[in-house]
Amino acid sequence: MSAPLNIRPRAEEVAGQPILRPLPSAQCRSVGPFVFFDHMLPSAYEPGRGLDVRQHPHIGLSTLTYLFEGELQHKDSLGSDQRVKPGDVSWMTAGSGVAHVERTPADLVSSGSRIHGLQVWLALPRELESCAPSYSHHPASALPEQESLGVRIRMVAGTGFCLTSPVPVLSPTLYADLQLEAGATLAIPCEHPQRALYLLDGEALLDDQPLEPNSLVVLPEGVEFVLSACGACRLAMIGGEPLDSPRRMNWNFVASTPELIEQARSRWAAGDWPKVPGESTRIELPD
Repeated sequence: MSAPLNIRPRAEEVAGQPILRPLPSAQCRSVGPFVFFDHMLPSAYEPGRGLDVRQHPHIGLSTLTYLFEGELQHKDSLGSDQRVKPGDVSWMTAGSGVAHVERTPADLVSSGSRIHGLQVWLALPRELESCAPSYSHHPASALPEQESLGVRIRMVAGTGFCLTSPVPVLSPTLYADLQLEAGATLAIPCEHPQRALYLLDGEALLDDQPLEPNSLVVLPEGVEFVLSACGACRLAMIGGEPLDSPRRMNWNFVASTPELIEQARSRWAAGDWPKVPGESTRIELPD
């Protein structure tokens, strides 16, 4: 039996917001369809300040934003304009090309606010990577959950633990929000070939081995584990079927071929891209 792989994240910043990014890494490029994992660290914004990620493009992926605290305004080139609250799922499929903006809502900029959450990217299956873009919002109340013996499971996207999320994933996916009370245990089954755990808060053991906080622990395929809470803790669990082929990532673009990446870079640089209504500023193509 191979041992779990522990991936320590890189510390980064996006528009001044500190994040931890364990995926992708040299050790592991993907877990199921997940090719990118950002943990937006708990941050306080004084009145007059907020997160402001200007207009930028994507292809070949779906983005999923899931907040624990705070709110974001999502706007995209499809005309979507959605306020995202804690526990909601903001799901955008880029396909052939989409642009979007994420920022702190204006009223929270005035009053001051906090933010804490996760944003992940899921690569699209090859036959769908150039599909028409789409957006859907799923309020917290729409996500299924179960609670038993000190364990609360919310299915953010995909299927697992006898729960199915309404988020329209395009390949077999597992994305769960796990909360355990002190002393509680949870069997981690093999219902998906690829799985990983990320300890957000608290202390927990995986088969009696301590989990390192804010590290992504990739589990070997076909092996069941037992998760035990030393105290109250919270984890994200991701996984699913392996990708149908390797993916290339360049800036905000994900694709199965270098040609698709180069086409997207050229289009964005030339301004040949759908625009977000009402937005004039954008993030330029990096060198």
